[in-house]
Amino acid sequence: MRGGTSKGAYFLAEDLPADPGLRDRVLLAAFGSPDDRQIDGIGGAHPLTSKVAIVSRARQPDADVDYLFGQVVIGEARVDYSPTCGNLLAGVGPFAIEQGLVRATSGTTRVRIRMVNTDSLCEATIRTPDARVTYEGDARISGVPGTAAPILLGFADTAGSSCGALLPTGHAQDIIGGIPVTCIDNGMPVVVLEARHVGCTGYESPEALNADAGVKARIEAIRLAAGPLMNLGDVAARVVPKMTLIAPPLDGGTVATRTFIPHVCHEAIGVLGAVSVATACVIEGSVAAPLAQLAAGAAKSVSVEHPTGEFTVELETRATSAGTEVTRSALLRTARALFAGSVLVPRTLWDPVSETAAEATTQ
Repeated sequence: MRGGTSKGAYFLAEDLPADPGLRDRVLLAAFGSPDDRQIDGIGGAHPLTSKVAIVSRARQPDADVDYLFGQVVIGEARVDYSPTCGNLLAGVGPFAIEQGLVRATSGTTRVRIRMVNTDSLCEATIRTPDARVTYEGDARISGVPGTAAPILLGFADTAGSSCGALLPTGHAQDIIGGIPVTCIDNGMPVVVLEARHVGCTGYESPEALNADAGVKARIEAIRLAAGPLMNLGDVAARVVPKMTLIAPPLDGGTVATRTFIPHVCHEAIGVLGAVSVATACVIEGSVAAPLAQLAAGAAKSVSVEHPTGEFTVELETRATSAGTEVTRSALLRTARALFAGSVLVPRTLWDPVSETAAEATTQ
């Protein structure tokens, strides 16, 4: 399925091995990792197209389904479960309905999704005319051609979901390597810093930034130092925190961004990464606050510009003695089912006595 601006394989948990080690070996074989081209699997040889969603009935009563996200690392024999993915999240609701995990209602269906990686909740609103999922509609998101049915994602408890606090260092701004940064986690751990401090304008193309070894080395040095400060430990082999360079907006938005995930510049920006950056824009004392162009009022519409367009995050805020608090975030995504069937993996990975376990059902 395409979920937002990403693409991945969606599995029912029951169709994968229960043993985590065996499950990961099966996923690596299915995607073709480790190989830079993923030529022997269904992976797309890019972080945005080498993703997996594992979906099951919820174990807790406050959710309908559980969603475990895995980033299938392209050049390594490893599946990274440390982050979650808000783009693939957009496809979880439709998948759950079509797989019979959630009963659709006529008009729209709300699906409560527990993001297992971060133990946080999302409520997705799916269009279901005649109690069936539709992917056709007039919603348009940057980075995806054409239009599709809108999927509204609402979050209320994502602050500190990976790092333990919205501002895990305890400060709205820190200095790392002589550079002011804001370390923030409102659903995705992100280090926000001004592009000019690493020798960029913040308006370069992803190709130009990916080709600049010096800039990437400076960004990675900051990321490695930020990991322990954000309660993430040694992040050398992890895909978090994401690194977002910011600059004044160019096209009428709130802030311009260039995001590394973490070593490749994103053609857009991740869903929850955008929520974290938008949140930084409304926090007094952050590195983003002076650049952000925001309207007055408790409801904030934050337009996060990125290389292929913009991403609007709706924030509900309230003033407290400690400063501005974000109470809820919401955003619009789309998704589309691309194919349903079986992905084949070597039978030797499975229990050799099972003649039928050589296929993992996927959509």
